[in-house]
Amino acid sequence: MDNNNFQRPGALSNAHAGNDFEAAARAFFATQGVVLSKNFAVLVGVAERKKLHRFDLGSENPPVLVECKSHTWTQGGNMPSAKMTVWNEAMYYFHVAPPSYRKIFFVLKHYRKEQSLAAYYLKTHGHLVPAGVELWEYDFESSTAERLR
Repeated sequence: MDNNNFQRPGALSNAHAGNDFEAAARAFFATQGVVLSKNFAVLVGVAERKKLHRFDLGSENPPVLVECKSHTWTQGGNMPSAKMTVWNEAMYYFHVAPPSYRKIFFVLKHYRKEQSLAAYYLKTHGHLVPAGVELWEYDFESSTAERLR
């Protein structure tokens, strides 16, 4: 039997878990009156050089960019360091995205002891979160989200 230790417990695949999370994000924002498209592309870059980048979700009207991450603490309760690098990369893309867009980092609410992964990220990497970027935590069980920043 092929046992993939990096597979999300209870998920068909990590890709399915991510797609399910994006669908939940779209549904949540639809209840807020914001209709989002998948793989929303905008020009990003520093200085004059720009290139199209696809955000997980987005809209032109209203102008919104959303990155979704359904990462969790490791099974041993440790911080998933490789995943935090992916979160930092998302922050960079928000930083170089057009300033006219509302920028939302939408993550899965997942706790270790008394601290959520998102709260931990803000505590340890908050200096990398650009001004104006909103960080939302989504609770799959209640289909609710809370803005942390």
